[in-house]
Amino acid sequence: MGRITKNKKASLAKLEKGKAYTIDEASQLVKEITFTKFDASVDIDVRLGVDPRKANQMVRGVVSLPHGTGKEVRVLALVTPDKEEEAKEAGADFVGLDEYVDKIKGGWTDVDVIITMPPVMGKVGQLGRILGPRGLMPNPKSGTVTMDVGKAISEVKQGKIDFKVDKFGIVHTTIGKVSFSPEKIKENAVEFMHTILKLKPVAAKGTYVRSVYLSSTMSPGIQVEPKSIAE
Repeated sequence: MGRITKNKKASLAKLEKGKAYTIDEASQLVKEITFTKFDASVDIDVRLGVDPRKANQMVRGVVSLPHGTGKEVRVLALVTPDKEEEAKEAGADFVGLDEYVDKIKGGWTDVDVIITMPPVMGKVGQLGRILGPRGLMPNPKSGTVTMDVGKAISEVKQGKIDFKVDKFGIVHTTIGKVSFSPEKIKENAVEFMHTILKLKPVAAKGTYVRSVYLSSTMSPGIQVEPKSIAE
């Protein structure tokens, strides 16, 4: 069995085993149990009472976090020449089409989000085998395939994220940084959870939100009382 580090012991000492904390308590605690020398990300894991193997129980959506994620998002805009200036003004880090399609075919995927347009999806669709496994494939449902390129890029830069439940029925995403105030962490968590609740599939039976955990990079998970977020 691996040796527990001094910092890990200190983190665990602050957590009461088996206790579910309110979102106010958890937002403060996640800062107190983080000892990384860098500005760690704050993550939320939500276990849902759905069967993602069934199409009518898939949970997928987008949410604009009021305080963003704290992460610098690198955006690639795959657009036609007439949309290039709009994409650049909106803050896209990389703008073009054919040259970037070729780069991606060659293995380049050094971006976080790809925004594109319906007219060029024929070219972008060829990249599915490369982009799909990395979660980078543009999708109309997440707002990354649109004619309003400038707006889509601005929203992503300001903290819009897309998420979907995995095969185990868990939604995992980043909602901020440890340097955020507890209030900002809480507000981002509440906005995210409200979106999750709105997306409850009609076919989902029983308890929809089974558990919620808040954690930071390399910290233990803090169990959160779901009702404290929903309210």
